[in-house]
Amino acid sequence: VHIVILAVKPQDIKEVLAEIAPILDSSKVLISIAAGVSLKVISSVAGKQLRLIRAMPNIAALVLESATALSQGGEASAEDLELAQEIFGALGRTVVLSEALMDAVTGMSGSGPAYCALFIEALADGGVQMGLPRREALDLATQTVLGTARLLMEQGEHPAELKDRVASPGGTTIAGIASLEAKGFRSALIEAVASATQRSRELAKIRE
Repeated sequence: VHIVILAVKPQDIKEVLAEIAPILDSSKVLISIAAGVSLKVISSVAGKQLRLIRAMPNIAALVLESATALSQGGEASAEDLELAQEIFGALGRTVVLSEALMDAVTGMSGSGPAYCALFIEALADGGVQMGLPRREALDLATQTVLGTARLLMEQGEHPAELKDRVASPGGTTIAGIASLEAKGFRSALIEAVASATQRSRELAKIRE
């Protein structure tokens, strides 16, 4: 099986597809990681039915820790999807979803590293405000997020269960959580994902 991975900026997709269309046929699997470009648009620009897989990785692929969502096009086989899972599985973890959910994936895990980086920066700033040296505060904040993520992934625990284990009655953690809840921390993250998802939908319509 020949695999073609379309890893270009969304605004360049039509030009690139027009250039490579002559070599695309049913013997090849085309995997697109162009954000916001639907399988329908790719088929339309290519002018033919293709074995298509759409992938949405994130920047953590640089350290083999990507969260990647895959969507299977109508002409792609189960074997084609398994091949895509194998490729992107080497870069982290994969899930298979309907293409209709790809904008939500973009708004959550696609943009998620930026949200996490902002959280780590703010957590470190809190430590600095309380007297910690900047370098040590950032190291502690980053390792705390990394360690928490590994705990959740490896133990299969729900985040609420881990939170409850750390937050003892009348203790420091529950005081901090109460402050976060009062400031709308949870709803702010939910709204961030919703806003990014909506923007992804808007950009997708522009590219149709």
